[in-house]
Amino acid sequence: MVSRVDFAFMDSGTGGIPYMMELKKKSPSSRCVYLGDTAHFPYGEKTPEQVERSAAETIRKIVAKWNPGALVIACNTISVTALDGLRRQFPSLPIVGTVPAIRLAARMTRNKRIGLLATNATVRHPYCKRLIQSFASDCTVYSRGDPDLVAFVEHDLFTATAEDRRAAVTPALDYFESNDCDTIILGCTHFTHIAQDIQNAVPEGVSVIDSRDGVANQALRVCPVIGTESGNDMERGAKSLPPDTGFYVTALRSEKDSGEYQKLSSHFRIPWCGVL
Repeated sequence: MVSRVDFAFMDSGTGGIPYMMELKKKSPSSRCVYLGDTAHFPYGEKTPEQVERSAAETIRKIVAKWNPGALVIACNTISVTALDGLRRQFPSLPIVGTVPAIRLAARMTRNKRIGLLATNATVRHPYCKRLIQSFASDCTVYSRGDPDLVAFVEHDLFTATAEDRRAAVTPALDYFESNDCDTIILGCTHFTHIAQDIQNAVPEGVSVIDSRDGVANQALRVCPVIGTESGNDMERGAKSLPPDTGFYVTALRSEKDSGEYQKLSSHFRIPWCGVL
């Protein structure tokens, strides 16, 4: 079957959308589609077996519907927990994972005190501990799993006031400031939605980083895009294509979800496509 999109992105919800937009900035001719697995949200509180099972179910939907040239798992929790198993389950599909930017943080920190803001599953996983040992063994990493902040971003962010946003990030930033962290890693893709809020709230000289640039570069290495978008559309059959940067979810969990997702789509200027 001819690939119907260049890149499919998936996350447990809306967190990976900034990652898709980063790739589009680097490669405007790439056709992308996004699926948030809201039926299984949140992944950060699941067992490893549940994470892999839920992610595999969602990937099967993506492959059947869009047969992407490559899949970007824009989720640190899924990537550190299940990436190897998912690659074994889908050997013909190039899969790019997302992991906390430990190596970048170790290069940037001046005082060797790094904050890692992520899900509980990510900060507790041995893979994350191996990243720290491999790339930041001379640093102290202060890890914070913050499921409340993940839920805030997924369900409330795009209808929240500026005061709500500040209140949501304050507990995490107080923790990192109390430990004198000069670099903060956003180790959950949901937090990229509030990266600027966090940067505005931290003391001067503190860096806030994530993995967007590296993930987009790796995806384009794995699946180079050749030719113009219109040419690709003709080859693949325009009628079978989803809207470029189309945003889908696997479920609407509450009555207000649709309205919130429409606001999010309007913010990023991407098509809201509903439930897959």
